[in-house]
Amino acid sequence: MPEEHVAPKDRSAAQSLLRLWPYVKPVRNRMAGAALIAIVASCIGLVIPLVLKWIVDGPVAHQDPGGVWLGALFLLLLGIAEAVLFGVRRWMVARPLAGVEASMRADLYRHLQRLPVAFHDRWSSGQLLSRGTTDLMLLRMFLVFPLTFLLVNTTTILVGFVILLFQEWTLGLVLLAPVVPLVIICSVFETKYSVVARRAQDQVGDLTTVVEESVLGIRIIKGFGRHRSQALAFRALSERLRTTELGKARLLAGIWALITTIPELAIGAALVIGTIQVADGGLSAGTLVAFLSTALALRWPVESIGFLLAMSQESATATERFFEVMDVAEEEDTSVSGSAARDDRPEAGGMVFEGVGFRYPDAEEDSVPVLKRIDLRIRPGETMALVGATGSGKTTLTALVPRLHDATSGRITLDGEDITAMPRERLRELVSVAFEEPTLFSASVGENVLMGAGGGGEEELRRALSVAQADFVHDLPHGVDTQVGEQGLSLSGGQRQRLALARAVVGRPRFLVLDDPLSALDVHTETLVEAALRRVLEETTAIVVAHRPSTVMLADRVALLTDGRISAVGTHQELLRSNAEYAWLMSGAGVTGGGEPADAFPPGPMGDDPMADDLTGPHAPAEESSTR
Repeated sequence: MPEEHVAPKDRSAAQSLLRLWPYVKPVRNRMAGAALIAIVASCIGLVIPLVLKWIVDGPVAHQDPGGVWLGALFLLLLGIAEAVLFGVRRWMVARPLAGVEASMRADLYRHLQRLPVAFHDRWSSGQLLSRGTTDLMLLRMFLVFPLTFLLVNTTTILVGFVILLFQEWTLGLVLLAPVVPLVIICSVFETKYSVVARRAQDQVGDLTTVVEESVLGIRIIKGFGRHRSQALAFRALSERLRTTELGKARLLAGIWALITTIPELAIGAALVIGTIQVADGGLSAGTLVAFLSTALALRWPVESIGFLLAMSQESATATERFFEVMDVAEEEDTSVSGSAARDDRPEAGGMVFEGVGFRYPDAEEDSVPVLKRIDLRIRPGETMALVGATGSGKTTLTALVPRLHDATSGRITLDGEDITAMPRERLRELVSVAFEEPTLFSASVGENVLMGAGGGGEEELRRALSVAQADFVHDLPHGVDTQVGEQGLSLSGGQRQRLALARAVVGRPRFLVLDDPLSALDVHTETLVEAALRRVLEETTAIVVAHRPSTVMLADRVALLTDGRISAVGTHQELLRSNAEYAWLMSGAGVTGGGEPADAFPPGPMGDDPMADDLTGPHAPAEESSTR
């Protein structure tokens, strides 16, 4: 079972559905009014048998055609009134309950934007999508129909049995006999159906994930000719869902058969007994007709119990799935006063990492941390390149600055202020990021770039496009208003990366975090981007993940990350001379080989180099020492 398939909570369906009350509360008056109208309409249906009794025992028995026509008129008016009232009920709930669904969907979307990145790492998008579409549609259907009619049908059954007992109590007791077995059957059905309903809804989420991944990855599927294997995987999931749905259908068919058969047997027994009583003269024909008509009018309320219970159980499961996401804590946004948050030491400016460690939230307690006591200072206005083998923790370290993840130990300060003491909104105004894998949205080129600067205008847009050497956008069909399509796949990798870089610099951020931002560019474009980017870096404090010497040359200094620790800090030329691992990484073998472990490198001549003491000796600044 996928990780996001959590076990259902130990709650009854009613307890789960009660969690919808905050959303239903604003429209409770309309729903109560609609339910009252439905009860009146349903009870009008129970008056019809009484009119039939009057017709049979009155005009028919006395051969009065005028009375028969009058009775028929009453029946017609009652039928019209019942139909009109049910129509009014539907009109009263349609718009407000559509609003409830929209409100829940908006809350879910808002909540998803505020959940930590670690949550999105664990949950598949298909599972989240199914909760925001299929599950909320089920909840709206529940509020429109089952919720009302569980109340309406229960009231109708109670009123109907009171009428039956007043008409002929002995026959009424015959019809009451199936109540106990029906209650037991419904209880067993609810228990079994809840398990199958949850399984089916989780499998819908899995199927949605496969479809979404297949659409987004269609180039890979076609490029490797994997359409057949993908189709087989989809078919396997579809068959699994089909099997589950057939299990639901069997359960529903079983309870429907029992709920239909048992009351029918009771009605048949009442008919036989009532006929005998009429023949013996102990019961009038009109009373028998009214009794049987009332019993038949109660057939639908009784038979619908299984259907309504099934929909209610599916809705309870949908509610649980909705609140599984809503119950996840959002990113904490704590802030304290400036005097408490700020470190006024003279050396506290710029970007400082003090004893920073990190372990992913779902990692084992005894697992090795991804980052281990990182101590590093980037001076105000300085650009620091971050270099290391694949898997050394470079991207993870940069993700801690905008708090995409929170450090598990130590702290990070920006101009002396602890980032955990800043409101996230302010932090992300100070820090701008560009990731190695650029993500674009289904919007125009201009809208994608200006996401990096709230309230930015045409001048900022032109400057950012110029810095990123993204002037190609002016040759697009509609210029900066061109829609780039889902994931920006209508553009090349280099074009997407340049737009992501433009988005990062458009707001003139005080701090800039770039994760290998030039990896998809050709040599000529890379040279142009670097020349323009140097001017931007002069105005900001930046950390740049680099894999190529050309990117490293943008930086004032370089920090070497080895197995989650800062092992050396210096300029590019200093580290080339003094550190064998760094020299290997900057060589052709280092660029292509990537993840060679640190112990594969021979010790460098650090003892013979005058920079060795500055990097690791007692005279090194505390914030620049390698490890502690």
